[in-house]
Amino acid sequence: MLMLMLMQTSLAQTADKLVIAHRGASGYLPEHTLEAKAMAYAMGADYIEQDVVMTRDNQLVVLHDVTLDRVTNIAEKFPGRAREDGHFYVLDFNLEEIRRLDVSEGFRSSDDDSGNNGSGNNEPTAIFPGRFPVGKSNFKVHTFAEEIEFIQGLNQSTGKNIGIYPEIKSPWWHRQEGKNLSREILTVLKRYGYTSATDRVYLQTFDFNELRYVATELLPELEMSIPLVQLIAENSWQETFESNADGIAQVYDYSWMHEEGGMQEIARYASGVGPNMAMIVSNDSSVEKLEVSTLVRDAHQAGLKVHPFTFRLDAGRIPQYAQDFEKLLEIFYFQVGVDGVFTDYPDRAVEYLKDRAKSR
Repeated sequence: MLMLMLMQTSLAQTADKLVIAHRGASGYLPEHTLEAKAMAYAMGADYIEQDVVMTRDNQLVVLHDVTLDRVTNIAEKFPGRAREDGHFYVLDFNLEEIRRLDVSEGFRSSDDDSGNNGSGNNEPTAIFPGRFPVGKSNFKVHTFAEEIEFIQGLNQSTGKNIGIYPEIKSPWWHRQEGKNLSREILTVLKRYGYTSATDRVYLQTFDFNELRYVATELLPELEMSIPLVQLIAENSWQETFESNADGIAQVYDYSWMHEEGGMQEIARYASGVGPNMAMIVSNDSSVEKLEVSTLVRDAHQAGLKVHPFTFRLDAGRIPQYAQDFEKLLEIFYFQVGVDGVFTDYPDRAVEYLKDRAKSR
């Protein structure tokens, strides 16, 4: 009887831990392609992520960046269409044009660390050399609605109920361009039945001002109550901006989220937080001594779920304090106590949780 109780406790503990496919099974196939999403689904991820941006004709497409440089052949297909900064912006192209692009594993051009200088003449270098070869096979950009239909279709045909985890990507930037990205995303979610806290959806953003706007204005207006997640960036990433009292744009300062009362303030609008994993366990930690912040404790005390990013197998991406990927998962899931992880390798996280449940 004691052994059965222990087994049931172990299963319950692991069952509560989420595996979130970061841009799909992006460690194996080009990120945010339907092929990567299908692979993540088959691997048993609990949720699959969608970064959502807007086109010139107000269509929502699934891409991580507001630019097309890093994962498409945009410079080859549409030379001369870059902005003054040398980048090709999704918002400058309509959906029909974007559908003509080929999607690739992420790359950098030979002379521009950000991805491409607009000439189309640079030899691409893979950001992750061990992943799917750059420029091979045939992958395309798809819409947010198409991905939802794809996942819902698989849910019907398999009998599963895999969730979606969309991100409102750079809403401040979209707003400066005259687009209300959040409203459009919520409209699509409502159309496909994601309206309540019990539906298999989380909606995330790095922009706290936008999250508060969604929570206090858009959700009530649209009669929705889906759970929101506040992503937390390092200030140096310049992930989002806000206007100061003089109307001048400045980089958003996330420091307050790590201070006393920060998580309680987030909890007024959100159901969870998505921090960088290094905000929880310091990269200065060693195998012998983990340096763990109070973030998870503070978040849980405020009633928030914690879903850190991004867990990768690639060379140099496993911190020095973990002997291997599975030990890294052990540290975060069960020593630190996070509720889920974003990973490019959902199969490894799924198998780890299954093996742990069996062995205890």
